[in-house]
Amino acid sequence: MLIMLRREGESILIGEDVEIRILAISGSRVKVGIAAPRSIPVVAREVQLVRAENIAAAERPSKAAVDMVANLFRQNSQDKRPETHNMADRSK
Repeated sequence: MLIMLRREGESILIGEDVEIRILAISGSRVKVGIAAPRSIPVVAREVQLVRAENIAAAERPSKAAVDMVANLFRQNSQDKRPETHNMADRSK
């Protein structure tokens, strides 16, 4: 990892296409501007982590969801069972 000290208004170049500019410094916060070609995705690390967590959660169903689907299948199969009649009931 390269560590560089920059002042407000200074820039860092990454290759020929990416420029990181220090726009403002206020207390412990730094405002950074990034100029990059559209073909290079630029996202905050936190956004990337949340996206990965959401995708992982969507790929594995929760136990509650699995139980709900199983109950729906059970109900559906019970609704489709043919009715059985007792022969004794027919004679009445």
